[in-house]
Amino acid sequence: MGNKMKTLGIFNLTWRPVLLQHRSSNFLILLVVCAAVFTDIFLYGILVPVLPFALTDRVGVPHDQVAKWNGILLALYNAGLCVGSPVFGFYADRTSSRRLPFLLGLIALAAATLLLCLSTSIALFAVGRVLQGISAAICWAVGLALLADTMGEKRGWAMGWVNWAMTAGFLLSPIIGGIAYAKAGYFAVYYLAFGLILCDIVLRLLLVETKVAQKWQHRERNEGSNTANQEQQPEESVVRCSGDVNPDYGTIERDMAGPARAYWSLIKSRRLLASLLGCIMQSASKFAFYTVVPPFVDKTFHWDSLAAGLIFLCVFLPGFLSPVVGTASDRYGTKWLSSGGFLMSIPIFVCLRLVDSDSISHKVLFGVLLTLMGVATTLSSTPLMAEITYVIEEKEKRQPGVWGAKGVYGVGFGLFTTSFALGGVIGSFMAGYLYEGPGWETFGWAFAVWCAGGALICGLFVGRSGQEARR
Repeated sequence: MGNKMKTLGIFNLTWRPVLLQHRSSNFLILLVVCAAVFTDIFLYGILVPVLPFALTDRVGVPHDQVAKWNGILLALYNAGLCVGSPVFGFYADRTSSRRLPFLLGLIALAAATLLLCLSTSIALFAVGRVLQGISAAICWAVGLALLADTMGEKRGWAMGWVNWAMTAGFLLSPIIGGIAYAKAGYFAVYYLAFGLILCDIVLRLLLVETKVAQKWQHRERNEGSNTANQEQQPEESVVRCSGDVNPDYGTIERDMAGPARAYWSLIKSRRLLASLLGCIMQSASKFAFYTVVPPFVDKTFHWDSLAAGLIFLCVFLPGFLSPVVGTASDRYGTKWLSSGGFLMSIPIFVCLRLVDSDSISHKVLFGVLLTLMGVATTLSSTPLMAEITYVIEEKEKRQPGVWGAKGVYGVGFGLFTTSFALGGVIGSFMAGYLYEGPGWETFGWAFAVWCAGGALICGLFVGRSGQEARR
């Protein structure tokens, strides 16, 4: 066997991976990507109810400046995500395998978590949040591209499960973070984070990409043929791979002129630009809540970190409907679902002004409004994720081979993640400024107008209704 399998890139792959069929199954790949997304969001969100208190206790930030610095740190996370996403999306498309950058992203996440754990100054917290954003860029761009490579016509359904994992991360992380901080202290929060990273390492090491498994299966079929084919075919397979790829680790291709043209063609797509703009607007409204809800409930309801974390249940529980919304996107298109989510958000933001006192009725109303906002966010976010793949598929059907052998899913989802991050930066700064300056009522009105713009963009330019959305 050693003579038949020559060196591919810089590593020798002379053994068949154990349990190859199971480790390369669609189920496991979906599980690993969803787990990666969950880990990334969980490690981001676990600090949301903790940071306002840590900034005061560990750094000495005055109480009247906590909301401002909390918004800045959230924005820095998204800045790292915004800058890193297109870079790592491009890298993912130019390598033979997405496994190595996927693992590197987890290493970066572990380093960022350690830095945040040990931070005792604003500067260290800022660097840790930026590095955390960069690691998230790798996870999202590479993971979603890997999923798009694998799931075929069920991409919308798969993106729904990714959104489900993201929702679970957003939902559980502030609750667990708030409980851990309130009951066991600051470092207990990070013990949980490192335990989750360890579990994610195991899952990512188990992963075998479908195309790598297909190469092994192809080789084994050749070995079952006559002796001549047995000697000839592996050599031919190596010739196709050895020049610029490694089935398990990958190297960057040399010819960049073709990919550059393909990427420019992708970026010029009206539907893609509209979906990316929709992602920016949807993300901004989501991160606005992350920025202002903890200080708002602290000031208005006098809640501690535990209660501030529990209130996010209302926002994120509806996100578990994401697989259903993703299936609807596959069947009915993305236009009306995404625009409907934005339209639903408008009266919710307007009604936030009604919550302004520490009473049971106002607390109940606040919970109801946050729950409805969770439904609206689910309706708008999942179709916009799926729209990225639909745009790429449409171009491929009209011009077969236009994206090259490796496709452009990495760059497509890199741009999606950049848009998501850019929206987070805008939303965090806007929300922090509006809440600390003009006030809570102006915050609600401003984001109602913002969501009206999102509804208009999605209604006019995103996809089409029904199955025509992908033709």
